[in-house]
Amino acid sequence: MAQKNQEKGVTGGAPVVTEPGRVRNVVLVGHSGAGKTTLVEALLAASGTIGRAGSVTEGTTVCDHDPAAVRQQRSVSLACAPLLHRDVKVNLLDTPGYGDFVGELRAGLRAADAALFVVSAVDGMDAATAALWEECAAVDMPRAVAVTRLDHPRADFDEAVALCQRVFGDNVLPLYLPMLGDDGESVAGLMGLITRRVFDYSQGLPAAVREPDPEHLPAILESRNELIEGIIAESEDETLMDRYLGGEEIDTEVLITDLETAVARGHFYPVVPVCAETGVGLDALLDGLVAAFPSPLEHELPAVTGVDGSPRPPLACDPDGPLVAEVVKTTVDRHVGRVSLVRVFSGTLRPDQVVHVSGHGMAERGHPDHDADERVGHIYSPLGATLREVPTAVAGDICAITKSGSAETGDTISAKEDPLLVAPWEMPEPLLPVAIVAKSRADEDALARNLARLVAGDPTLRLDRNPETHQLVLWCMGEAHADVVLDRLRAGGVELETEPVRVALRETFTVAAKGHGRHVKQSGGHGQYAVCDIDVTPLPRGAGFEFVDKVVGGAVPHNYIPSVEKGVRAQMERGLVGGYPVVDLRVTLFDGKAHSVDSSDAAFQTAGALALRDAAEKGQPTLLEPVDEITVRVPDTSVGAVMGDLSGRRGRVLGTEPDPEAEGRTLVRAEVPATELLRYAVELRSMTAGTGTFRREFARYEPMPAHLAEQVRKEAGARS
Repeated sequence: MAQKNQEKGVTGGAPVVTEPGRVRNVVLVGHSGAGKTTLVEALLAASGTIGRAGSVTEGTTVCDHDPAAVRQQRSVSLACAPLLHRDVKVNLLDTPGYGDFVGELRAGLRAADAALFVVSAVDGMDAATAALWEECAAVDMPRAVAVTRLDHPRADFDEAVALCQRVFGDNVLPLYLPMLGDDGESVAGLMGLITRRVFDYSQGLPAAVREPDPEHLPAILESRNELIEGIIAESEDETLMDRYLGGEEIDTEVLITDLETAVARGHFYPVVPVCAETGVGLDALLDGLVAAFPSPLEHELPAVTGVDGSPRPPLACDPDGPLVAEVVKTTVDRHVGRVSLVRVFSGTLRPDQVVHVSGHGMAERGHPDHDADERVGHIYSPLGATLREVPTAVAGDICAITKSGSAETGDTISAKEDPLLVAPWEMPEPLLPVAIVAKSRADEDALARNLARLVAGDPTLRLDRNPETHQLVLWCMGEAHADVVLDRLRAGGVELETEPVRVALRETFTVAAKGHGRHVKQSGGHGQYAVCDIDVTPLPRGAGFEFVDKVVGGAVPHNYIPSVEKGVRAQMERGLVGGYPVVDLRVTLFDGKAHSVDSSDAAFQTAGALALRDAAEKGQPTLLEPVDEITVRVPDTSVGAVMGDLSGRRGRVLGTEPDPEAEGRTLVRAEVPATELLRYAVELRSMTAGTGTFRREFARYEPMPAHLAEQVRKEAGARS
């Protein structure tokens, strides 16, 4: 829950900056359990932002304030935690490590200018973290590595660094080495490789700096040489390597300057060992974030256009420039209302300013295009759920605004006089459907309100009201994402249940058949009289419906022939065997009878429907199921397992090819019945250790196997 007052433990006011050069926006990424949230908590405490670090297990951390995060003891949403270090504001963006919440990760990457990869010295890393490194490399995002959990008995810093070097590639080198304490097991300090100094944390923060002991010198020398060579290789001074190889001692200040430049440009990736529990390395990490990571002035900004799509010049991170900001996250709090986390790219956001809010290009996700002028109320610096009021937010900074009537995740906030649109970031497609039903009529209104709030804040969530199956379907990223969404709905006072997702099938005839429809009733006064005879012929798949009039001699009066067609079409919509629409037929009306008094439009509609049902008893109707063409993107090592699994899903593999976007990955193309893909998002993740993704699109309808069709008929009969 968002709080406008300061929460217990928060010390002082919010950090305020007036120039972009004093801002660092850093996103923490890594697999679930690596220690990102714990590290943020320790950094906040080390910088004096909070009085005491909270605990993930106790549910008292700043970033994991969501009830679902507290219950699951893992992050489920993006959180911002700013701190002040050396007069620089560092906006730490804590992201979930579990793959279901990749939308929150994408939002964090969008808001940040650099990434801190958090790697556990105990558990290593998962394949998704390795893939994310490549993604950051593709856009030259500066990166560094924090190796955490050094206090664990099984911690192995050397192996963690070796793993990072194997997975992340060249120029991943430690700046410090852990130093064991007197007990020979606990980490009591760090050995600085550039400065050749020991940082002793045995008495807590700040570290006591001293000369290394003689037994430490060999380890320092070996690692230092490798580090210096890596730094010099990235130096703009081409003479530096020759001087170093010639035996010249390179000045420490020169090395530090070249290191900071290489890190800021995304060419060098320092590794810092840290221990959140004991404080080891926290000050060194903070110094590195401030000195080596780039300010917003050095980071390329996203492209912008006019609201109509017209081209506009590139943005500059200028507090005096045109206002352009982006909503990177939206939540709806029952007490505060809509809270929007905003990254300001250009200009300055001020209280009581009238701005233009634009959202375009997300209509297929349930976000219709929208434009509105709104007045900004107060501006806040968010510390997890705590909102601390600030006077302005300049270009490069991150802030929060409340009570916007229309702002959704991904929307652009710009000047009312010159509305602009920021190019959207890539958002994964939700592929796990969950059908939900309100328990009562009273719950339906509450469900609609709560769904609108969730969809506004979560662009990875898609809402689908299927007119054919009459189900309300939430498309989620995976089971964990679905659990969080359902919990949030229930927390909003909605009583709901889930039910099996039904796929929209079709019905058709397999052989030609004749049908006789007779509707004759006499109950006093005008009766009802209509008789018609039809031929039903199956058509090729996708041909649609044809109605042919071959009545001769006026057996069916001309004015009633459209009535027969209307009745046939109505019965086709209602279905014949499973309640699904009938497709790909030619119906020929060739005979019938009428009564001069009792025949009517309604009577011939009924007769037409009866005739089609009669033909169905002879025409061997069958069910058609949708077949999707899917493209699965997996590591090369998983291709065999994925292809075997697709065959087990009645799929046809069309071929494989190397992924043009990533080395070591393969694209598998296949056609698979949609009924076999309902839980494929979950099962593919399991098969590929979280690294497999897929996309799908409808291809065509094909006959369903007889045993499955019979099962569908039984289920349809049970529902009716």
